[in-house]
Amino acid sequence: MATLEDYCVITQKDLEDIKDSISTQDLPTAINTIKEYLKKQDLVELNIGVTGESGSGKSTFVNAFRGLGDEEEGSAKTGVVETTTEPEVYLHPKYKNVKVWDLPGIGTQSFKADEYLELVQFERYDFFIIIASDRFRECHTQLAKEIIRMRKTFYFVRSKTDLSIEAEKRKKNFDLKKTLDIIRKDCENGLRKIGIEDPIVFLTSGWELEKYDLNALQERMEKELPQHKRRVLMLALPNITLEINEKKKKALEENIEKVAFLSACLAAVPIPGLSIYVNLAIIAV
Repeated sequence: MATLEDYCVITQKDLEDIKDSISTQDLPTAINTIKEYLKKQDLVELNIGVTGESGSGKSTFVNAFRGLGDEEEGSAKTGVVETTTEPEVYLHPKYKNVKVWDLPGIGTQSFKADEYLELVQFERYDFFIIIASDRFRECHTQLAKEIIRMRKTFYFVRSKTDLSIEAEKRKKNFDLKKTLDIIRKDCENGLRKIGIEDPIVFLTSGWELEKYDLNALQERMEKELPQHKRRVLMLALPNITLEINEKKKKALEENIEKVAFLSACLAAVPIPGLSIYVNLAIIAV
């Protein structure tokens, strides 16, 4: 039986099969198949769990990832103290199948990674973002190791990078690239000391998400997601860097090219008005 994943990527073989249906004038089957592919692309869910210590910028990241400010309608609550006591889901304002979860803070004395993941229902997330606003601590590595044990993916994100940069700018020989490298290496070395081998840390700012390591983080997430979820991630990312905008354009063009291919096939069928009829049926999805 075909799975949802099978339907979410239209292959060249799929196109040829639909073309054959058109050429034999099995038009209802061809139209329904095209519409089914396009509909099921929009049913693919992406669930992202965002976690970290209280005050680390979790909620601001949840908002920024969805292209919202902290005070806009539908934004996650932010504050200097923990405002999230249980998993709260926030839908992407445009792509409702993208769900960003603001998870309760970690780092209390009684924190146990396995119990925490059970509490937040770890199985529903495609990946986790583990956020720290300064150095990563034992609670972060406990959580990371448990996520690995459960065969899930996570990313270490160091937030509030803009604040660190502002502090460093006061120094005489300030160099942005050098400063970012120092911050990143300090985080990675700290993680090695508490048991994480070959850590990768992405630097971000909730207030200036387009800066620092957003593109590198996006590329890593896209690379490690199943193929049928990559398009969903790409479309959901905020339009804040040239690289992301170019990838979004490419993702949208892929569907346009496939529909255009089928439209050309329809034009070859000698039935007056057929091409217009089928194209309208597809566009109506």
